[in-house]
Amino acid sequence: MKVLLREDIKGVGRRGDIVTVAGGFARNFLFPNGKALEASNSMEVQAKDMQRSRSVRDAKDRETAQAQAATLLGSVIGIPARAGGGGKLFGSIGPAEIATAIAEQKGIEIDHHKVILTEHIKEVGSNQVSLSLFEDVDVDVVIEVIAQ
Repeated sequence: MKVLLREDIKGVGRRGDIVTVAGGFARNFLFPNGKALEASNSMEVQAKDMQRSRSVRDAKDRETAQAQAATLLGSVIGIPARAGGGGKLFGSIGPAEIATAIAEQKGIEIDHHKVILTEHIKEVGSNQVSLSLFEDVDVDVVIEVIAQ
């Protein structure tokens, strides 16, 4: 089934794309959640308008991401956490806590989905974390977990 995407959907396509998806996926997920419309011949004009506005927005977002990456390059972000004996944390530090710490310390709001962690941080010390700020704009920061 051909659909016009109304927003970016990972693994499917970007806003304004006309893509072919399984009928059940379209009827059960995309249409009820307002993420897509059934594509027709008249939708091609609407799709081109969406793609044009997306390219302008992407250029702005790329510039913003590059400025944020320049600010964050080589940064050390300190996060205090309760820890027990041997440096083990009570709980863990995940992407949401890292994004909050970056916002508090650097004044840069980052969506927690852009923080790339293989697993949550569970020990006191330094950890290298990657941030994917845009499609081709990545930066590494050091997260210093400090025992409280």
